[in-house]
Amino acid sequence: MSKGAVQVTQVVKNFHKGKEKVEVLHGLELTVPSGDFVAMMGPSGSGKTTLLNLIGGLDQPSAGEIRVDNMRIDDLSSRQLAHWRAEQVGFIFQFYNLLPVLTAQSNVELPLLLKKMSRQERRERVLNALKIVGLEDRAKHYPRELSGGQEQRVAIARAIVSDPSLLLADEPTGDLDRETADEILQLLKVLNETHGKTIIMVTHDPAAAAYAKRIVQLDKGRLAEAA
Repeated sequence: MSKGAVQVTQVVKNFHKGKEKVEVLHGLELTVPSGDFVAMMGPSGSGKTTLLNLIGGLDQPSAGEIRVDNMRIDDLSSRQLAHWRAEQVGFIFQFYNLLPVLTAQSNVELPLLLKKMSRQERRERVLNALKIVGLEDRAKHYPRELSGGQEQRVAIARAIVSDPSLLLADEPTGDLDRETADEILQLLKVLNETHGKTIIMVTHDPAAAAYAKRIVQLDKGRLAEAA
């Protein structure tokens, strides 16, 4: 497998509601080659976010295998998973998850604080990430001083500052107007095509999905079709 490639094999995911077992994913199979940009669509409850969390190592499958860069992440310990996520995965969420008491620069710097690097190296990495998303002139601004689109750009800069091979985006434009959403999606497209990031994006929006190289449909925990 090349950098950022994902292989999901016969993955089952169960949850428990009281004594009742609920199977969310049913032997699901998915291959995402390195450098792909995949949009995952499907009705609410189809398992999209569950699958995204499994691929990102935020949760463990009940059965099956998940490999990223040919590493079987479902076999890793909690500590190993935390280290792997910090190095290899960038997460982008619908509601940005920025800390309001920190500037854009400090928010982006957060993933680097546990790494062994100098303050100057961290600063250079942060400013480069902000430059990529077009916000180098907003480095000293707080989230309350930014628009929703700018906040999401800061969140994307935070996701890429560690130079991960894989970006996982969960409804990244769900809280934005159409024009701003298109700007964010165009940025994701640039990260994919120019910077070589593998991207898996969950979305309900067909207009957002159209920016991806292909669309995967989930229905009731199974892969329905791919386009």
